[in-house]
Amino acid sequence: MGNKKFILNADDFGMSKAFNRAVLDGYHNGFLTSASLCANGKAFNAAVNEIIPECPNLGIGVHLNIMEGRSLTKAPMLTNKRGKFNNSYLKLILKSNDYKFLEQIEYEFRTQIETVMNYTKVDHIDSHVHTHAIPNIFKLTAKLAKEYQIPFIRTQYEEMYFVPSLKKHLNFKYPPNILKILLLNSFTGINKKTLLEYGLKTNDYLIGVGYTGLMDSMTIEYGLKAIEGDGIAEALIHPCNYAASHKNQHYTEFLITQNKSLKDKIDRLGFELTNYRQEYAIR
Repeated sequence: MGNKKFILNADDFGMSKAFNRAVLDGYHNGFLTSASLCANGKAFNAAVNEIIPECPNLGIGVHLNIMEGRSLTKAPMLTNKRGKFNNSYLKLILKSNDYKFLEQIEYEFRTQIETVMNYTKVDHIDSHVHTHAIPNIFKLTAKLAKEYQIPFIRTQYEEMYFVPSLKKHLNFKYPPNILKILLLNSFTGINKKTLLEYGLKTNDYLIGVGYTGLMDSMTIEYGLKAIEGDGIAEALIHPCNYAASHKNQHYTEFLITQNKSLKDKIDRLGFELTNYRQEYAIR
């Protein structure tokens, strides 16, 4: 009997009330097991006061964010004069050897982690646009996870797989996503050594990089079919429950949480639904 675990995680929790509603509905009416909370999100207060109390078994992570919105600290190397983050992913990579730059990132990350932990228990860390995957930034993330006793950090190893749909591949989003897989898989090889040094845990597989911006139930199903070994597979989605219009990618990702047929397929593939909180308690 294998030991396959599956976590369905909602990134961008706290970004808006529509994202918050998707988490609430995904938890109560679907099979969403985990969510990653943005400390600098516009709807952070609503998330911690209105949503989390209604979802007692939902796993909660810190969704570190130095890509979008305002910083929680004074970080002139990370932001413009108005305090809004202004570094691209490439700039973050190029600057990640700068000690002063990393100092400001660490202070911002520390503040974001403490802001979330003031309201709820935290079982994992990930980040907006995978910024924590950059190896030198990952090292300071691991340092903070160890300090704050957060057991899991997301890594981004994704099996290369294809879904039987031309429209998933003949578009402007898919080709760059393949480059993302190659880069992030490379980073993961480095970062897993850091995890060993700090005695931290991670997921074994990730689903959601190759089809970023194209995620639906089919991409989850075929992503899980591509996994042959045991371990924890995490699928990251960005669900948003818009009241006005349902014709958007975020709503499509919300529908993943409601798809009973997909849940049955996950069961038949031998995966058990879980979250990082449960896995830490088991271990």
